[in-house]
Amino acid sequence: LTGTKLGCSEGGCGACTVMVSKWDRLQNRIFSQQHFVCRHFSVNSCLAPVVSMHDCAVTTVEGIGSTKTKLHAVQERLWKFHGSQCGFCTPGIVMSMYALLRNNSSPKMPNIETCLQGNLCRCTGYRPILGGFTATATAKPNEVYEKSDKNDCSDCYKPYDPSQEPIFPPELLVSFHLLNCMLIAQSVRILCHIAQSVRILYAAVHNMYAYDVTLHNLYAYDVTLHNLYAYYAAVHNMYAYNAAISSRNHPVSPLKFVGERVTWYRPTTLDQLTDLKEKYPDAHLVVGNTEIGIETGVKGRCYPVIVTPAAVEEISFVKYDQSGIEIGASCILSNLVQQLNKIVEEKGGHLTQPLSAILEMLHWFAGDQIRNVAVIGGNIMTASPISDLNPILMACCATATFMLHSRGTRKVPMDQSFFPSYRKTCATKGEVLLSVRIPFMRKGEYMKAYMQSKRREDDIAIVNAALRVKFYPGSRKVEEFSAAFGGMAATSVMAKNLMENIIGREWKDDLIDDVSAWMREDFKLEQNAPGGMVEYREALTLSFFFKFYIHIKDCLCKEGATQVSITELRIKSKHSTWGESPCFTEHSDMGRGLLIVFVGRPLPHSSGQLHVTGEAKYIDDITPHADELYMCLVTSTRCHAYVRDVNLADAMTSPGYVTYVDHRDIPGSNECGVMNGDLVFANGKVTCVGQVIGAVIADTCAHAQRAAQLVKITYEDIFPRILTIEDAIKHESFHKILHLNAGDAAAALDASEYVIEGEIRIAGQEHFYLETQACLVVPQLESDQMEIYASSQSPTFLQDNAASVLGIENNKVIVRVKRMGGGFGGKETRFVLVSNPAVVAAKKCGRPIRCMLTRQEDMLISGQRHSFYAKYKVGFTKEGKLTSLVNNIYSNAGNSLDLSISVMERALYHSGGCYRIPNISIAGHVCKTNVSSNTAFRGFGAPQAMLIAEDWISGIAAKLGISGEKVREINMYKEGDNTYYGQVLECFNLPRCWQECRQKSNFNERKEKIEEYNSKNRWRKRGISCIPTMFGISFTGFFLNQAGALVQVYKDGSVLLTHGGTEMGQGLHTKMIQVASTCLGIPASRIHISSTSTETVPNTSPTAASVGSDINGMAIKEACEKILGRLKPLRENLAELSWDDLIMKAYLERISLSATGFYKTPDIYCNWDQKSGECFGRPFDYFTYGAAVSEVEIDCLTGDHVVLQTDIVMDVGGSLNPAVDIGQIEGAFMQGYGMMMLEEPLINIRGELLTRGPGAYKIPGFGDCPRRFNVHLLQNSRNKRAIFSSKARFGEPPLFLSASVFFAVKNAVESARKHSGLFGAFRMDSPATCERIRMWCGDQFTK
Repeated sequence: LTGTKLGCSEGGCGACTVMVSKWDRLQNRIFSQQHFVCRHFSVNSCLAPVVSMHDCAVTTVEGIGSTKTKLHAVQERLWKFHGSQCGFCTPGIVMSMYALLRNNSSPKMPNIETCLQGNLCRCTGYRPILGGFTATATAKPNEVYEKSDKNDCSDCYKPYDPSQEPIFPPELLVSFHLLNCMLIAQSVRILCHIAQSVRILYAAVHNMYAYDVTLHNLYAYDVTLHNLYAYYAAVHNMYAYNAAISSRNHPVSPLKFVGERVTWYRPTTLDQLTDLKEKYPDAHLVVGNTEIGIETGVKGRCYPVIVTPAAVEEISFVKYDQSGIEIGASCILSNLVQQLNKIVEEKGGHLTQPLSAILEMLHWFAGDQIRNVAVIGGNIMTASPISDLNPILMACCATATFMLHSRGTRKVPMDQSFFPSYRKTCATKGEVLLSVRIPFMRKGEYMKAYMQSKRREDDIAIVNAALRVKFYPGSRKVEEFSAAFGGMAATSVMAKNLMENIIGREWKDDLIDDVSAWMREDFKLEQNAPGGMVEYREALTLSFFFKFYIHIKDCLCKEGATQVSITELRIKSKHSTWGESPCFTEHSDMGRGLLIVFVGRPLPHSSGQLHVTGEAKYIDDITPHADELYMCLVTSTRCHAYVRDVNLADAMTSPGYVTYVDHRDIPGSNECGVMNGDLVFANGKVTCVGQVIGAVIADTCAHAQRAAQLVKITYEDIFPRILTIEDAIKHESFHKILHLNAGDAAAALDASEYVIEGEIRIAGQEHFYLETQACLVVPQLESDQMEIYASSQSPTFLQDNAASVLGIENNKVIVRVKRMGGGFGGKETRFVLVSNPAVVAAKKCGRPIRCMLTRQEDMLISGQRHSFYAKYKVGFTKEGKLTSLVNNIYSNAGNSLDLSISVMERALYHSGGCYRIPNISIAGHVCKTNVSSNTAFRGFGAPQAMLIAEDWISGIAAKLGISGEKVREINMYKEGDNTYYGQVLECFNLPRCWQECRQKSNFNERKEKIEEYNSKNRWRKRGISCIPTMFGISFTGFFLNQAGALVQVYKDGSVLLTHGGTEMGQGLHTKMIQVASTCLGIPASRIHISSTSTETVPNTSPTAASVGSDINGMAIKEACEKILGRLKPLRENLAELSWDDLIMKAYLERISLSATGFYKTPDIYCNWDQKSGECFGRPFDYFTYGAAVSEVEIDCLTGDHVVLQTDIVMDVGGSLNPAVDIGQIEGAFMQGYGMMMLEEPLINIRGELLTRGPGAYKIPGFGDCPRRFNVHLLQNSRNKRAIFSSKARFGEPPLFLSASVFFAVKNAVESARKHSGLFGAFRMDSPATCERIRMWCGDQFTK
């Protein structure tokens, strides 16, 4: 079962989601003989131990539908709504939604959003997934038909029918007997006979019964089976009820599993549990495995004894009385949410304020996959300093009950002493947490909880807080006060000074300043405090109190205790902040095209059905060879050091160890990468953390990883350590400095009416493709051949490197790429860090070698988007017309060059943005540092350069007191203008995009409303911005602008198509099939692409620079035209022949039915002296254009924000596939949103990457998608320089449009600053995280 994918090993991406079905004895979910409910829930399989699945049924994506039978409704909708691109995350997303439907067959949008909180997608931008799932749950047949027609789906689909789902496997029910099984089967068999459908229906029911979902037969006999199912379910439920009654007298048995290094106990009674804990006091108690699973799976730690209390009913309960509620330590969080909601509804809001606070925190706590298995006791006992629940329990005076087997129980108040130190509780050795009791609120008592994290969903808190106040009866004087905070110390901590000094004070405005002083005494963080963000965290504590103050004052007003209501300040909790659910356009501008001409039709992704069913194969899904070995890399832990010794003694004694390879085993060259700037294995010296030193080869993945951890390396540090751009500037450490000049910038600057100076920093960005770097190397003993299956954007580059390392010719290395689970430039060159060691190992061992990096390894070694820093001077007139630009740009290249010079070249080409600058002088400094070499990433330096340009546009607007949009319009290029590097702008559609975008978005009207809104709201502000983009299409390395193709027509009329491009989710293969279909005049269904291979199309260029469809499409067109030219005489004489008959006739006439095609981009050149800066030419084939308007709302007290609406107009020319292009636009926008607003890689002073894995590094989630997301394609645009008048592949050009969010936030911050008396320009670095937004706002709490 390869459908379930491994994306991160820490439960943070959701790619491994499966559904677990369990007989829920603890909740007694049998209500009557007619109503049997089984608990179905989604889990992360990467964290769920196999032993924890005892008595459970596990459903993977293969179990709900397939291309061989029929797609499930969830799969079908996702496919037809274009909800998959690379497909690696898709099975997990399907299973999350499927699990929701099994519990709620008609979910609303909030339910769907909640169920997807634990899933990530790096490709789609989320819009089509949410749209498809909404249709799955709520659409009526006619609505579905209308939507499917707009998306060019070939057939209508039925509404979701929950009665067709498979039942819980009866054999897993407690006290289940074979006789009962036979009786039920016999009953169904009799009914099937009556229905005259014995064979097929019995097979269907049997398959359903065996939990093997064979849906084709089920749907074929839908009406008859529906009636049979009703009878079968009734009989089954009657038996299930009896089984439940029987199970009460036959409790679940305790279990013990003994593994290679771990013993796992599952006690079933409290006595057994406490006895085991006293016997093994260091044993960890595990239910959801959400903490220990990461420790063991990611950090490689081993816990010899693990005890799970999951089956102990005595500590899995929720009960309440008049004074409070008691929650068992093993109460599952998702069950707890259901129970608390019922209690809140029953008891009312005032008494249950602590429960409402818990519910709010749990909404943002991880995703459903974690909430479905995690327990409240785990949250308490892990004693995390940023726990979401512990501050609430401390503030509301909760009481914990512990039990020691030999002593009994004791009750402990959850106050400051409960957490004595980091990750420690007051529990003594051997004690077990039984429950926690939470008191209800009394009259005159109020409570509220707050938290702020980097990402809105599924993220740990930066700071959280719970505050409680009780007033003396009939007054506003404080009688009791509690304030507990997380993220402000090594433990959850209470604000002692505040709690002591506030007693007896009136709840009046003069309290604010005093509280600020007291809290500053309570929370004095050192500048080097763990977690960083010191000023922000201190400001958050004050902001949270202020929010609480406002909340309580409003409550008092409603109760008549005060006369002043300040609800107009709009201070809301995080959960209720952002209002409405997402709303998306229907994309009615998608053309349908002609019946035969497939170009221009929005066909679904050619592998879409394989994605949604889990049948799409990636590298790690390839069936293992019988003699296959696994490789794990051994990498440097120092950023700059000599390697003095590598000790293998411990590793060699590890189970499964086979051998170790390093530079001594290389038969060819140890130099590799772009211009041989990297090493396969470090030889005596390392220049970054993560540099490959060697590799351990073992029989399994687990054994290889364990042995690699046992390799001991001795280092001698080298100084200085150059880690940042600032370090490189200080030490003048540069790979190269490039110059680009036009006119006399210095003289023009001196003559300018106005000059502004500025600087901006732009952080790097992790690719976070869902499939990590992976390869499988199969040595062919005959003639020293190597066959390599790889996740690579550049098969030829991999082939070149492998041949060089092995010391053989290229013709003996075959590279195959079926598909990638995302690439974004990260698999253009850096895959050699994995593939080269693997080919060396395969050569040495003579056996197949497999390697797939863990998420943490991949992020550590494979490089990122280049971080940039710029210092500029801009001259302009009093009207805002640009006269001169002097710009010094710096990029962090890392320890080797890789593609950094090409990245800087593109950055310099795009440094002027969309604006005409008569005089310009740009210097691009490529910094050499001791971090992993940074590499290509979607946009390739252009987004950073254009963001710098928009920054000085913003500065000009601030200086002159006019809008940024006006400055942009004044300086925007026009048709026929020359760029500063000499290219003439033809078919310049940017003004059209700009005007249409402003018009479609009602920009002017909305801007007026925003100004009115901001004037009425002090602590919540809105902003809006319109940003253009202009992106040059071509490789800047001109030799790469070429492509080949091979078209083979078989005698039955079917076509096998091969081209030089690779499929990474961008829909390239789909578009190329459409191109061939149109050229040959045959349906797309007759054309197949197997894979990209160096043995069919040689010397391929990387699939990058957004030229994939341009150059490969042209090559395919040429090949098709060759074949059609050979067929032309036959067609002229036999015009009535069908395609199949024509091809057979050609075969019989001995006409060649295969052809190669080749294309090179014409008329591109550039004469650029990078030392002097003189530059003139046509470096780009053409440009793509677009514009975006985004509106945001920010919380000035926390820095939180939401994108309320985004409107995009993009010039795609004559789109080859509008659905694919729109998907690329949306995906690029959301990835750019991450770059501009959220994602920030962090390293420490030792050069170690701190943000490894989804727990520490946050990419946008479903909740970050704009609430309204409208994408429009510019109509009546044609491009004579590309295939069928199309434009580019659209992976890169739209990414920069996310800057509209960045500058909309800046617009909102400007309004906040004015309220604080702060005027004029201010520096705004990227990403605009919640920390930066909060501190930029500036007020009394940030001083």
